[in-house]
Amino acid sequence: MPSDAKILIVDDHEETLYALESALAPLGYRLARASSGDAALKEVLRGQVGLLVLDVHMPDVSGFDVVRYLRRLEQTQHIPVILVTGFGPDAELTTTAFRLGVADLVMKPIDPWALRTKVRYLYDAHQRYLRMKQEVRELRSLVKELPPPNQTLEPETRLDTRVPPQRPVLREHDQTA
Repeated sequence: MPSDAKILIVDDHEETLYALESALAPLGYRLARASSGDAALKEVLRGQVGLLVLDVHMPDVSGFDVVRYLRRLEQTQHIPVILVTGFGPDAELTTTAFRLGVADLVMKPIDPWALRTKVRYLYDAHQRYLRMKQEVRELRSLVKELPPPNQTLEPETRLDTRVPPQRPVLREHDQTA
């Protein structure tokens, strides 16, 4: 069952937003959309975004600008980002994307099956990471509550390490009728 975190789809073209939503809808995740880099940043900062599918080339705030900003903030630096570009394979673009910590780069026209596979994998991996991070926090708080190793426990809080008495086993010939 998907968590309540949403997948944010960002593109400045309405038809591309619609196509991406149509491709990802069968996954069953909550989807949200933004039509600019600025709107995407605002949505991510509100919280509950588990993954971004983000167009590279947008007016004003580009996809690269969005990723640069997200990677500077502790609460958003680990959100997976799939960049989408219609400019075909470009070594400089690819190098820049992966240096920024983008999880994947997808070329238009988009293969819906491939996109769903990538989104499912990255989204689920990020959710596992967040659950593990929460478990680590909980374990650390439990460890802080433990007494130091060299401190002796009070008699009433010591663990009883004695072996419990054994109940006698009755055998058939021991029983009297």
